[in-house]
Amino acid sequence: MTVNLEVAEGVGTLRLDRPPMNALDIATQDRLKELAEEATRRDDVRAVVVYGGEKVFAAGADIKEMQAMDHAAMIVRARALQDAFTAVARIPKPVVAAVTGYALGGGCELALCADYRIAADNAKLGQPEILLGLIPGAGGTQRLSRLVGPSRAKDLIFTGRMVKADEALTLGLVDRVVPAAEVYEQAHAWAAKLAQGPAIALRAAKEAIDTGLETDIETGLAVERNWFAGLFATEDRERGMRSFVEEGPGKAKFL
Repeated sequence: MTVNLEVAEGVGTLRLDRPPMNALDIATQDRLKELAEEATRRDDVRAVVVYGGEKVFAAGADIKEMQAMDHAAMIVRARALQDAFTAVARIPKPVVAAVTGYALGGGCELALCADYRIAADNAKLGQPEILLGLIPGAGGTQRLSRLVGPSRAKDLIFTGRMVKADEALTLGLVDRVVPAAEVYEQAHAWAAKLAQGPAIALRAAKEAIDTGLETDIETGLAVERNWFAGLFATEDRERGMRSFVEEGPGKAKFL
């Protein structure tokens, strides 16, 4: 399989496995969607790491496969392409991308679907589609501009240039840069910590933030208000507040 889901300690690792560069062909896209939806459904998966292995995250789409497609074929495929990535973005649990080596084109777009990105100090990211006479088609024009702002997104997309990890950190494209040998370990630790947290509250926080970024502030505030009130019906809220009163902050156990 070109993508696998491995679960340990409440963390599901979506592992790309299509050597040598994890090119995201149609079969890989479809498998990614399937496993993202499985991670969404599974109660034993409370947080997710997206990982391409020690050497490369994903170098982009399978260009040879795309070259053989005409306009009519891509009209049909473009929605399925976006749906595969959106399935990752909509996992209602904390998602971290562990980025090693190249994360270009579709690889960069996949990293953008995560809530948090930890990159190796040798990572290189970019949206080089313009160099093929194209634009990003798996969410890059939308997610990148929301993450780093429109001017920075236009610079990266218009030029197609790659950025090294240190510049990616400055731009806000990644959130942490660590030695290459520590990327997966640190990403898994981030996810494992959150996997111990209140699952419904984490889901609520993610949905409120993401919805707010996609709509007007009044709608976003309504989503926040409804989730905030609704969480008062959960056992986690009772446990968290009881622990705070009896033991002090930060000691509640949610599992």
